[in-house]
Amino acid sequence: MKEQARNHVNRKLSESGGTAKPTGAVAGEFVTETFEYDGGRQVTVYVPPNLPQAIIFAGDGQRISKWGRLLEMADVPSTMIVGVHGLTDETLRLHEYSPGFDPVRFASHEKFFVEDVRRWTESRLGVALPTERTAVFGVSAGGELALDLGLRHPRVYGAVFCASPGGGYKPPGVMPSPLPRTYLVAGAFRSRSSSRTRGRGLARCAMQVRMLS
Repeated sequence: MKEQARNHVNRKLSESGGTAKPTGAVAGEFVTETFEYDGGRQVTVYVPPNLPQAIIFAGDGQRISKWGRLLEMADVPSTMIVGVHGLTDETLRLHEYSPGFDPVRFASHEKFFVEDVRRWTESRLGVALPTERTAVFGVSAGGELALDLGLRHPRVYGAVFCASPGGGYKPPGVMPSPLPRTYLVAGAFRSRSSSRTRGRGLARCAMQVRMLS
């Protein structure tokens, strides 16, 4: 499976020439694909150098996928990050990430995130892991998205990683069964400089996916 995944990655790189460019050395690879959704939405994937033992789907992927470098620095199982890019317009971003603003737009983005991107990850990158090895992750409004998707699709995501979620999240009246393992992290202060700390938190969460599977 490892060789299959690597062949897919190399082919995508040669086809599109699209790669993310994180700062610092990285042993894995970054692949960026543009989908037809919403007039052209990108997804950036961090492909670890070894066969993935866990996979994390995340919103705001233009930033979070680059945290793969921090996973390499940590003593955690090989983890792939599939980052769906978020919108730069904050209002539209919230409409995609929280069903309370625009249920129709949220549902459209939900289908793209949960079904289309996951199917592409399996068919193009050759990676499909069981629920207990699959997680959804987000920060701030993206944390609300992670909570929503995790509780709406517990048979897809076995774990939810949520950092500093927005205050507008409302859990469902009836909790799903099975309930995904959920990890929350927050602090008194938030800034761009805290991204490294949140990245390390993601690394710890990746370890939990492996340990509890």
